[in-house]
Amino acid sequence: MDWDGAYRQEAGFDGPPPWNIGEPQPELAALAAAGKFRSDVLDAGCGYAELSLALAADGYTVHGVDLTPTAIAAATKAAADRGLSNATYEQADITTFGGHDGRFNTIVDSTLFHSLPIEGRDDYLRTVHRAAADGAGYFVLVFAKGAFPAEWEQKPNEVDEDELRTAVSKHWQVDEIRPAFIHAFIPPAPADSDVPMPEHDRDEKGRMKLPAYLLSAHKAG
Repeated sequence: MDWDGAYRQEAGFDGPPPWNIGEPQPELAALAAAGKFRSDVLDAGCGYAELSLALAADGYTVHGVDLTPTAIAAATKAAADRGLSNATYEQADITTFGGHDGRFNTIVDSTLFHSLPIEGRDDYLRTVHRAAADGAGYFVLVFAKGAFPAEWEQKPNEVDEDELRTAVSKHWQVDEIRPAFIHAFIPPAPADSDVPMPEHDRDEKGRMKLPAYLLSAHKAG
């Protein structure tokens, strides 16, 4: 996937990437509203940073990391335009990210996990664990198997519950994994499509609700 091309709207997208919904994913917004996050917050794979910008507006100190310079530039500009000096952004590969050991009390992964190559998951989990303070919370919103057609050759690396638990528990204490949704602006499939998207439900804004898992974990200590 040409991630920077996607954010430049040059990778087959007519507009913003479908995962960019202009606000935090509802599942994660609900966690924030319930007081589950503590500063400092790491927004891992932040993209346009709707989540961390919203958290910063609520007074959290946040730091976002993403591989794509276009997304980081947009997030940095948005923080400056909104006067959010408590929101900072860094272009980096999250599998080798460093320089913040033990800093973060909350790490949030809003649809990053399934975007990584499977062989890169362990390096990513080790890296964000190193960046976490003792007792830090870790939250992952990730596509579940069945979100996309099995026949598609190019799609996110969906997980089942056992696969997710096995990967994360090598480094984190898993507290809960529950079914959830990822909301995305996915248009209706053309009538002549060979392998269309499954007919998932849509929300009141017309966004498709794709099957997902929401994992909650913590760092021992």
